Amino acid sequence: MARYLDILRQYWGFDAFRGIQEKIIESIGAGHDTLGLMPTGGGKSVCFQVPALAMDGMCLVVTPLISLMKDQVARLRSLGIKAEAIYSGMFHDDILRVLDNCTYGNYKFLYVSPERLESEQFRLRLVQIPRICLITIDEAHCISQWGYDFRPSYMKIAALRSLIPYHVPVLALTATATPKVVDDIQDRLSFGKRNVFSMSFERANIAYIVRRTEDKTGEMLHILSSVTEGSAIVYTRSRKLTGEIARFLRDSGLTADSYHAGLTEAERSLRQTNWTKGRNRVMVATNAFGMGIDKPDVRLVIHYNLPDSVEAYFQEAGRAGRDGKKAYAVLLYNPHDRQILTRRVTDTYPDTDHIRKTYENICYFFQVGEGEGLGRTFNFSMDKFCTLFHQYPVQTESSLQLLNNAGYIRYKSENDKKSVVMFLVNKEDLYRLSNQEHDTDEVIRALLRSYSGLFADYVSIEETLLSHITGLTPDMIYNTLKALSHSHIIDYIPFSSSPTIEFTTPRAAPDRLVLSPDVYDKRKEEYAERIKHMLDYASGTTCCRSKALLKYFGEDSRHDCGQCDVCIGQRHISQDHVDSAREEIMALLEDRKFHQLTELSSIMISNRLIDAAIRYMTDEEEVIISGTRIKLK
Repeated sequence: MARYLDILRQYWGFDAFRGIQEKIIESIGAGHDTLGLMPTGGGKSVCFQVPALAMDGMCLVVTPLISLMKDQVARLRSLGIKAEAIYSGMFHDDILRVLDNCTYGNYKFLYVSPERLESEQFRLRLVQIPRICLITIDEAHCISQWGYDFRPSYMKIAALRSLIPYHVPVLALTATATPKVVDDIQDRLSFGKRNVFSMSFERANIAYIVRRTEDKTGEMLHILSSVTEGSAIVYTRSRKLTGEIARFLRDSGLTADSYHAGLTEAERSLRQTNWTKGRNRVMVATNAFGMGIDKPDVRLVIHYNLPDSVEAYFQEAGRAGRDGKKAYAVLLYNPHDRQILTRRVTDTYPDTDHIRKTYENICYFFQVGEGEGLGRTFNFSMDKFCTLFHQYPVQTESSLQLLNNAGYIRYKSENDKKSVVMFLVNKEDLYRLSNQEHDTDEVIRALLRSYSGLFADYVSIEETLLSHITGLTPDMIYNTLKALSHSHIIDYIPFSSSPTIEFTTPRAAPDRLVLSPDVYDKRKEEYAERIKHMLDYASGTTCCRSKALLKYFGEDSRHDCGQCDVCIGQRHISQDHVDSAREEIMALLEDRKFHQLTELSSIMISNRLIDAAIRYMTDEEEVIISGTRIKLK
């Protein structure tokens, strides 16, 4: 352990490890496959970076978070540690350069996206790396079919172990996993034996609150105006809504911006920087925002819409109060949310006939004959397809994802195809062409100052970055680049984010499509169960919010938090009153049959006292509650 502490002090400046970091590092150092359950902000990176630096060889890190990859690689390089990353949007030559560096350059860390593991070229090059000392899987719940964010590409990770002719320990890390998912992760990664280290999921400084309201916008503004310290995040379900809410908040006198995956990388970076530095207090965002973000002074996280799982809610709410000071996680809820959330089951898992029809229509759309199509990739227009075949976009998107999971196609709903530029004239000719229009000269100078290699090859650029440097609008930048391209001074290929569909098998007859239980039936059932748990949490009025969240993740808590909306509502009710109400409820339920919760109002005590009594009886395991029904256990 002394060696690990020396590394910790040298590179991170800490004298001791936190929480379960030391146990995880010792386990990895002993060569054991290890699963670490660590809440967001628990210091996961130290758990693999420290032992990897103490070991001979390179650590392979699999993570879906490109922004996190870039941040950690930059951080490691700033410490003098050799690190590289491979992710979507990179040019083929850049990927080969990175793999060469890792093969011949004594690099310590290679970060890759899980999709990269599907590449035969990557797998062949991986075994050429002299030694791999550790495989780390971040967001490991994505490998489990029972996890809330299952990704088929994660299933390729276990196969890496068979490619490497020597034992390499695996470290799986996640912040959100139920006991069922914990077991599944270890099975999927072929752990030699069960080996789990877990921190408590409790965040004692966060007050979890559910606010029932018919006016979510007004309630949100009231809450933001009441909690005035620090910064805030408002989570929504749709990109459109992020912009609408951000504009509403700005019109109401607050500094706010929006964030979603449809923005360019430069736009996302700028908006995140403005929020991180406090120039904007509120970030209104989809769930694309927050992964890898560690801003300490977030005092408030508001969920405008209900997430479709407790795991997603807990992870997003956990971005509040990273500094350990008091913070609030507020979920806005009204009865309409139950119908909206329940409908997501059929939207996300359309009936199998609809999926087969979508596959058939896709084949017609691209003119792919039966037995043909293997390896062919097409740009896909959702609007054009849905108009032509009279399908709804939401169910079509879900059908394509399910066909992707079943292995018939590879569907990418968003492709990070950045704009690229290459100069077609040499430096001397470009100098002679100077003194053109002011805007043109400004754009050329900004290109030359911001990017290297423009005269030798295509280079990825960000029009938004050029806009900030020159002061020109993005439209002016685009038009100027197009004009330079028409003049054959540069070759400019603008950004494209159109979805793509690749046929990974020859076209099959629709009635021959197989949607296995692991792809459809089991996943649909599990998804419906997660939504039920989310609705139970939002609509519950009897159990401490923190205790309910901990119980979901398999952790027992004997104490109430004392600060959630449920605990505050029960604070002034005496135990004598609770005992009296409990006796009346038990008398009503003495037949031990299920009764509707609404029947309890017949015993003529207040709803708040009924809630307190039910909460007490639930904690003591005296009653069983199923949906809106209750009976004695």
